[in-house]
Amino acid sequence: MRALGERARRGRRYPWWVLWVSLSGLLSTNLLFTVFVVALPQVARGLHTSVATVTWVVTGPLLAFAVMAPVVGKASDLFGHRRLFLAGLCLEALVAALSASAPTVGVLIFARTMGGLVGASIGASSMAMVLSVFDKGERVKALGFWSLVGAGGPVLGVALGGPVIQVFGWRWVFVLQIPLLVLSAAMALSVLPARAAGRRELARGELQLDWAGAVSVAAAVGAFLLGLNRGPEWGWTSPGVLSAFAVSVLAAWVFVAAERRAAEPVFPLDYLRRRNFVFPIAAQAMANFAYLGAFFLVPLFLEDVFGFAHRQSAVGFLSLPRPLTFSLVAPVAGYVTVRIGERTSAIVGTSAVVVSMGVFALTSPSTGLALVEVALVLSGIGLGVGQPPLSASAANEFRPEDLGAASAAQQLTAQLGAVAGIQVMQTVQAAAARGQHGPARLLASFHEAFLVGGAVALVGVAAATMTRSTVRTPSGMRAAEMVAPVEAELPAPAPAAVAKSDDLGVGVSSTSEPGPDGVRP
Repeated sequence: MRALGERARRGRRYPWWVLWVSLSGLLSTNLLFTVFVVALPQVARGLHTSVATVTWVVTGPLLAFAVMAPVVGKASDLFGHRRLFLAGLCLEALVAALSASAPTVGVLIFARTMGGLVGASIGASSMAMVLSVFDKGERVKALGFWSLVGAGGPVLGVALGGPVIQVFGWRWVFVLQIPLLVLSAAMALSVLPARAAGRRELARGELQLDWAGAVSVAAAVGAFLLGLNRGPEWGWTSPGVLSAFAVSVLAAWVFVAAERRAAEPVFPLDYLRRRNFVFPIAAQAMANFAYLGAFFLVPLFLEDVFGFAHRQSAVGFLSLPRPLTFSLVAPVAGYVTVRIGERTSAIVGTSAVVVSMGVFALTSPSTGLALVEVALVLSGIGLGVGQPPLSASAANEFRPEDLGAASAAQQLTAQLGAVAGIQVMQTVQAAAARGQHGPARLLASFHEAFLVGGAVALVGVAAATMTRSTVRTPSGMRAAEMVAPVEAELPAPAPAAVAKSDDLGVGVSSTSEPGPDGVRP
């Protein structure tokens, strides 16, 4: 492994080595998500509990991931992306061992929730490392492959994990996860940079996390997600849900006040005035609202309307075109975006998500399954084309020393949009079907939910149109020699900060000039 690391560091494609190793860690953690959802009934039987209780094995990690993302993002900026990435992989292996041996459902829920906390550190630190070694003009290519693994991992998990669960049982998926994590940690130890681009050299006594900001943002996000999660069950106007949203607003106010005073804020508030951060993450949230809302509705749609009840394997097979298309399109979209610009790609991608919701709203048993498959493919194309340029546009606004916060902010926003889409679209469908009888009314209830998703995604298209493409310098021309428009801030224009080249030769332009150590982007 040491020889592999030395050879990678000396090569011209070192940033790509960092990408592949980072993605190996991401794949090791997200491989099990989809397949474990499928295994919930078997888990419930094995642990002598209900499926409703076991559902927290999936919900708990999602909530933990969202709550901890801002905190671990900032921690990786302060203490080192590589260090947090390695710690996350080692802790994930321990969590996998605890999950595999869990004697009760309580222990399993605890283990998987801890897995969500650890997953947040792996996600934030790995993306920050990738962003730190790629030039701003080339980041969209790397993020295209990032999207491939993010969408393709669960697909691969179903293909490989399904037979394992069927033959050996659900515990074995965690047992088999451990060697993948160990291998990824070994490669990370050899290949990843010890010091990421832009990391501040702080004395040990200066490495102090903004605890007031960390606790308040965790409370704000956690209360908001709890309200969204319980809204369909308790009622959106119930005291519990309204209290959760009230706590979220209050905690958000405390967070803003804390960040204004903090020397090292969890999230620097000045980024909220930057046009190319605010609009891309808004577009991501809206697109994820529709995409993930439909992701959870379509299986019910196929079961209740098209007669696939008790045929989960067929439903899973029919749903595969969406993530499969996403995985195949995203890397290609990254390369195309370099030529046509982030703004154009983002508009095309978010528009495709809107169109997919419209096609879903036109489907019925009379139109056949073909139209459902067309809508699924359009959804995959939409997010596959739109996500890499939106992620790259937002990340390019951040200073090199804040890339951990950048990746955490994006993952948090996407998570919030996804959870909101799942809960709101399911609530719309259930409310429209409640008290009504007949297949026509049931079909109309799903159509109404898809139209709500389309309306929200349309707002995402509007946000995408406000995104500005990255200025890419011609080959051989230094960024300092270019006269380019600076990004506008919100609400008033201000000059954007120019990032310095770092010890890995990473700058702000897409030039192929070598860095100080001879590494080319």
